[in-house]
Amino acid sequence: MIFILKTFQKILIILILQLFYIQQSGFAQDSLSVAKPVKHKFQAEPLKATMLAVAFPGLGQIYNRKYWKIPLVYAGFGGLIYAVGINSRNYNLYMKGYQDFTDAIPETNSYLKLIRADFSTYDPSVTANLSRAAYYRDGMLRMVDYYKRYRDLSYIGIAGWYLISILDANVDASLFNYDISDNLDVAVVPVQMPLPGGYLGAGISVSLKVTF
Repeated sequence: MIFILKTFQKILIILILQLFYIQQSGFAQDSLSVAKPVKHKFQAEPLKATMLAVAFPGLGQIYNRKYWKIPLVYAGFGGLIYAVGINSRNYNLYMKGYQDFTDAIPETNSYLKLIRADFSTYDPSVTANLSRAAYYRDGMLRMVDYYKRYRDLSYIGIAGWYLISILDANVDASLFNYDISDNLDVAVVPVQMPLPGGYLGAGISVSLKVTF
């Protein structure tokens, strides 16, 4: 009987120790499972977005995660650069033609590519028809001024588009985390407006409500 009691006492002690170990192990697992990685929400910084846009066009839009604007940025630059090339090439062509036309040297005749007429009727080195020669000379000079003006405007357009891309990156970053709540409400409703003579006309009423 004493042997049985001692054996039962040992078994009871072992069971208590096992239960205590299981509780400690479960508590340790619970304490470890609480520590979860914190996922930080992206918040755009206007200064950083602006500096990236200044450094290279399109980087500010990439930083703001507005990827759909990147083709627009480079399409604008591509169109303006193409305009610079076209206007510069035509400017040089007409300037060379004008210089060759006025230098009275028969061998310099690049203007023949620009004037679709018999050169013997207007070339000052061949004919004495000064009025016709002046007509073509003034026409080439006008084209020189025309292409020079639009070449310069294309350069200004590139600088302007560059500034617009920087401004766009700054505004996007400033409004990236802007909280739009129900505190601001805009309502547009149709109304009847009195007109002279006792008539009624249709109109639109716009109301703005701010809830504090």
